[in-house]
Amino acid sequence: MNCKNFSLNFNKVLVMGILNVTPDSFSDRGKFLDTQKAVQQAHQMIKEGADIIDIGGESTKPGSEPVSSEEELKRVIPVIEALKDIKIPISIDSNKPDVVDTCLEAGASLVNDVTGLRNPEMIKVIAKHKVPVIIMHMLGDPKTMQNQPEYNDVVKEVKDYLSNQASIAKKAGI
Repeated sequence: MNCKNFSLNFNKVLVMGILNVTPDSFSDRGKFLDTQKAVQQAHQMIKEGADIIDIGGESTKPGSEPVSSEEELKRVIPVIEALKDIKIPISIDSNKPDVVDTCLEAGASLVNDVTGLRNPEMIKVIAKHKVPVIIMHMLGDPKTMQNQPEYNDVVKEVKDYLSNQASIAKKAGI
């Protein structure tokens, strides 16, 4: 799979290093909000075998509050710019098309959309940049996703959703 200047080979399991640059990260409690610490952590993940670095500037943990595009960019752009010469792809974890567009211009080469391409503008941005996307699934948004999620057949419904979104992406040239 081509990710701008990178090629990912799926002949082996690939490891994505998650680098949350948020004060309320579910995994590290804001440990990497500082750009220098985030860059050091990315290099450590690469040393430990990460094949992709996924950078997120807005928490998506259950119950989290959204942040503005400006705040999200303030958190992620300095990290992307500091890492743009690493030898593995940088993924931007965002659900905002304007944030994704700016991050792809700054050096990211892959998109991780936790909202699963629900926003048609996101599809246009990804297609414009000719990069791959990771399509996620959730009910609602991070703030509400754990408020009584209900499925009749969770496996079928998630599979059908992801299949449909992948078809939409393919039709858009992604």
